Amino acid sequence: MSVRLSTARNLLKLGLLFVVFALPPSAIGYAVGGWSAATVFLFAALLTAATIYTYCDRFVLSMLGARDLVIGERPALHSTVETLAAKAGVVKPRLYLISDGYPRSLSVGRGPISSSVVISLGLLTAASPAELEGLIAHELAHVRNHDVAVQTASVAMASTLIELSRLAGFFQRGLLFFLAPVAAAVENLLLSPKREFAADSSAATLCGSPHGLADALLRIEQAGELVSFAASPATEPLYPINPFDREDRLARMFETHPPLPERIKRLRALDPDWREKLLVA
Repeated sequence: MSVRLSTARNLLKLGLLFVVFALPPSAIGYAVGGWSAATVFLFAALLTAATIYTYCDRFVLSMLGARDLVIGERPALHSTVETLAAKAGVVKPRLYLISDGYPRSLSVGRGPISSSVVISLGLLTAASPAELEGLIAHELAHVRNHDVAVQTASVAMASTLIELSRLAGFFQRGLLFFLAPVAAAVENLLLSPKREFAADSSAATLCGSPHGLADALLRIEQAGELVSFAASPATEPLYPINPFDREDRLARMFETHPPLPERIKRLRALDPDWREKLLVA
C-alpha cells in the first residue's frame, strides 16, 4: 500500500471517528429540543472531539508516565532519530522515556509534523544499536502514514471508556463488562493489522536491512517471559508487539497486531540470502 493511500485511509478513519463521536449527543439533543438543540449538541460534541484530538497525545503520555528525554542524556539516540526522520520525510519527533524495565517503544501524535516517540529504559538497556534503529524506523513509518493519529485517538478514547468503569464502585465489573467491548470495537474497527506489515516493510527500507527490526521484535517477545508488564489493555495498539498475556480475556479483546511469526517471516523474506550472509561472516 502506498503512503498516499495509507494516509488517505487513516484521515478517513479519523473523520468517521469524529462523526461517530458526535452522533449520540446530536440524537439526544434532537430528542430533547428538536433540530435547534441537536445543532447545539452537535457543535459541543465536535468541539469536544477536536479538543480530544488536539490533546490526546499528552493524555497518553501522561497515562504512560513518560518524561522528556533531553539531548544531553542520549545524544546518539537523538542523532539516530533525526537521521531516520529525514529519510522518512517527517519532522523529527520529540523523544520521551518510560522508566521501566520492559523493552518497548511507541509513537503518539497527529502525524508527520507533530509526533512523539517513546522508548523505555528497558529497551535502551537491552537492545543493540541495529535493533533500536529498526524499532525507531518502525515508529516513524507509523508517523509518516498517519497511523499514529488514528492509534493515539482510538487509544485515548478506549482508555477513557475503560477508566469510566472505575467510577461505578461496587458495579465496576458490570460496567466494565459493558464498556470493554465498546472500547475494543473502537480499536479493532479503526486499526487493521495490515498497518504493522506496512510499517515493518517501511522500517526495513529506512534502515537498509530488515534484520534489526526482526531481531528487536523477537527480543521483546522473549522479554515478556522475564520482565513483568502492566498497563491498560487499551494501549495494546501502541506497542511493537502485543505485550499482554494472551490468556487474559480482556487483553485479547484489544489485540490488533498480526501474529509475530508471520511478521518475522515477511521481514526475513525481504533479504532471502540472510542465512548465507551469516555463514560467510
